[in-house]
Amino acid sequence: MREPPLVPLGEEVSRPAAAIGVAVQRPWQRGAGLSSIVRRIGDSVEHFLSSSGFDRAPWLAVVFGAGILAWFALNSPWQWAAVIGLSLLIALAGSAVWRGDEERGHIRAATIACGLVFAAGVAIIWLRSELIGAEAIERPVVERVQGYVLDREDQPAQERTRLTLAIRDAEAGVARKIRINVPLEKMEEAQIAGPLLVEGAVIKARVRLMPPASPMLPGSYDFARAAWFKGLAATGSVIGPIEIVEPAPQSSGLPAVQRVLSSHVRERVDGSAGTIAAAFASGDRGAIAEADEEAMRDAGLTHLLSISGLHVSAVIAAAYFLAIKLLALFPPIALRVRLPVIAAGVGALSGVGYTLLTGAEVPTVRSCAAAMLVLIALAMGRDALSLRMVAAAAVFVMLLWPESIVGPSFQMSFSAVVAIVALHSSGAARTFLAPREEPWWRRSGRQITMLFITGMIIEIALMPIVLFHFHRSGVYGAFANVIAIPMVTFISMPLIAFGLFLDLLGLGQPVWWLVQQSLDALLAIAHFTSSRPGAVKLMPQMGYGTIALFVCGALWLALWNGRARLIGFVPATVATAMLVLTPIPDVLIGREGRHVGITVPNQDGGRQLLSLRDSRSSYSRDNLLELASVTGDPVPIAQWSGAQCSTEFCILEIERGGRTWVIMMARNRDLVEERALAAACERSDIVVADRFLPRSCSPRWLKADRGMLERTGGLSLDLTNQKVKSVASVQGQHGWWRGESE
Repeated sequence: MREPPLVPLGEEVSRPAAAIGVAVQRPWQRGAGLSSIVRRIGDSVEHFLSSSGFDRAPWLAVVFGAGILAWFALNSPWQWAAVIGLSLLIALAGSAVWRGDEERGHIRAATIACGLVFAAGVAIIWLRSELIGAEAIERPVVERVQGYVLDREDQPAQERTRLTLAIRDAEAGVARKIRINVPLEKMEEAQIAGPLLVEGAVIKARVRLMPPASPMLPGSYDFARAAWFKGLAATGSVIGPIEIVEPAPQSSGLPAVQRVLSSHVRERVDGSAGTIAAAFASGDRGAIAEADEEAMRDAGLTHLLSISGLHVSAVIAAAYFLAIKLLALFPPIALRVRLPVIAAGVGALSGVGYTLLTGAEVPTVRSCAAAMLVLIALAMGRDALSLRMVAAAAVFVMLLWPESIVGPSFQMSFSAVVAIVALHSSGAARTFLAPREEPWWRRSGRQITMLFITGMIIEIALMPIVLFHFHRSGVYGAFANVIAIPMVTFISMPLIAFGLFLDLLGLGQPVWWLVQQSLDALLAIAHFTSSRPGAVKLMPQMGYGTIALFVCGALWLALWNGRARLIGFVPATVATAMLVLTPIPDVLIGREGRHVGITVPNQDGGRQLLSLRDSRSSYSRDNLLELASVTGDPVPIAQWSGAQCSTEFCILEIERGGRTWVIMMARNRDLVEERALAAACERSDIVVADRFLPRSCSPRWLKADRGMLERTGGLSLDLTNQKVKSVASVQGQHGWWRGESE
């Protein structure tokens, strides 16, 4: 047998031999290839970070906020601790791996900073939850309490006053904070019997207390979480006379000034316009009629009713420019001091005073902090409108109130500000607004056009957030805001301030008449806009993945520079497609099993909502309608032609996903013979009841009785895909949740 010829060194081997050689050397080659790929990726990232020219500070604020959101998203303490540990390990690894490597300076700095800042975000919200979170009472109770009045909020539109009390829980041996609603007639009785019931008084009353309510349905407002961070252990109402044990000391503080100022403004301006003027002057929104508030919301103007960035900025800007113009009239002052510094001080004092006068709520404090940074920039001769300033204000708020990041107020206000700054700092906007030799009408036209574009950008930026929290959005908000914002900023608010000043001389009546006309015009705009066909867009509950993609895309568009920012359209486009494809729930079951909503087709080709109970509670009805994306009043199931109802149960059949679903719902808590109940359950796919059902009741798919709903909270059912979404699925082991975590 002949031996194969030897291949001289350096000559090319045959293909079979080459294949064998490759197979033998593959592990080493794979390692070398992977290392080369990692090196190239590192080079690309380093080049991108070094050449993009973006500001790092806003991204650190985003990472800090992401850490706070991660704490809310994760379920248990061990997960929170693991994330903190992992973030710190990433920071240490970045420091060790690229130590002394000048070619990886940007990656090293980004890894260390992001790891530390993310861990800090998780830690600070965890710490705040442990420090101020209030354990809720175990069950509803009716008892007589004695408490110290911490806060009073007048709500004449709801014919009540809200009191926040500090009480002593003798059984537990601790102090608790509760909030109770007092009907106006009881407030009048209490005030006739003694001094005004205000902050500092000690009262006794018989009250009905409830644990703060968890969300009624998946996607509903989580009052239990809000109460946890406010330190509220219970909420309820007074059901007996109020006895003033100890009158409040003579009050001359800010709450008293706010009430006097609010009452004074409402006396000068009639009707709903007066309630809005009082809100602008003192932050008192309790007297605004529900119909007007709904019209403002559907017109995209509800942000004008809460004292936040627009109002604080208007006050500070007016004080700044008034101070700098008046000081410029005195040459000895203008030639010896820097006027922007003095004007900034005047503006700061005005902003802080207005913030305190209007109640120093979190949105107002947040706006005041941002305005202070703008004033500092003006005093130093720096660019006042910058994303770095917005990031500093956001970090300030998140350090003091980290829980505010999950609320619509924080998200909407900072989204609007970021959108404005990003738009006006772009090259296209600067070029469009650059000074040039042109007639005044053309210059004004460009400014009006930019105002409209700014309104459109704000509406686009806010729409995902509004839909996520409220499941509805005003379509024509940009058009309404183009008129309403300048009118409030340059007409209504200055007139209110001027009217208050002239009232000191007894000459304010003509000015208050102008205030009346301007705010009546604002309400007319709101009602006209909200009444247009298609003015309100309803959407089902947006998924967390969808809103996360929207936010990531928007932040990328706003915070990067150059062509790289266009990548932000990719997640935004994907999120839009996911939003459009979000299924509308077929069945909605409230947390107690009493309120059930079922969507069915109507004669016009749209949808309507069937409701198990014709509830007088607007809260329950509105939640069902919004999460079902249905307009119009719900139809009671007992009046629906396709339903079979007795005094105990209603049975309804609906077609979904190619099959017929049989739904049986309890109408009351009357006892039913167990054998008959078991037979009815066996013929049903879904059974819903607000009481415990026996084990013998075994439907084919789901038994949502009181026992199950206490563990899961409210439910949203997608019958086509046979999916169940519960409140418990997003609660985890956070202190405010009373059910079982999933």
